[in-house]
Amino acid sequence: MRKGKITCMPAYAPPGREAFSLKEWELIQRFRTPPSVQRFLYTLPYNHEKQGETLRSFRSTLRHQTAHCLEAVLVAATILEQHGYPPLFLDMESQDNLDHVVFAFRERGRWGAVARSRDVGLQGRKPVFRTLRHLVMSYVDPYVDGKGRITGYGLADLRTLTGTDWRFSTKNVWKVEKNLIQLPHKKLKTSDRRYERMLSRYLAFKKRHPQRPFTLYANRSQWM
Repeated sequence: MRKGKITCMPAYAPPGREAFSLKEWELIQRFRTPPSVQRFLYTLPYNHEKQGETLRSFRSTLRHQTAHCLEAVLVAATILEQHGYPPLFLDMESQDNLDHVVFAFRERGRWGAVARSRDVGLQGRKPVFRTLRHLVMSYVDPYVDGKGRITGYGLADLRTLTGTDWRFSTKNVWKVEKNLIQLPHKKLKTSDRRYERMLSRYLAFKKRHPQRPFTLYANRSQWM
């Protein structure tokens, strides 16, 4: 993968109908747009990996009916590439080394995202962002949780990934994670004052309401 760029793709066609089970194909035909796939992902419980770390393919994630953020990206990518969306994933680096990954897409020249997270503010985004940086900035405040702070981001195309079957494998597809770790990232500089203000608000809220999710964000109209 060339530094800072998505590798140019040759002529490409996603797997055909014959590669999928009847149940998988029915699901693909039912969820044809990013908002519908986002709604489907909301129905899957978050995969907290209580029995050990996993990185399941599209097929295995559907069988287990749970998904963490990267597994959700593989589900969204497999479904939406059948409807003309390139299988792009956007990784956001954090100062606490807990990255967040989303499926990135464009409609009418604007960026949006489909995502699954344990945090309410880190789910999908409507396609209203002029640049990838603007999309990433929409996650900056929701990322603040006491330790998290976005420090960089990188975009990659799953079609450039060879040697692992991220759609259909019955085994963990760790090479996807390895590719993510090696992905070149652009540094993101954000205001220290903004971060400290959000951190203070978050910690004060959680002190009063330790069991409630923090949802006091100004950009909720942009969430999907």
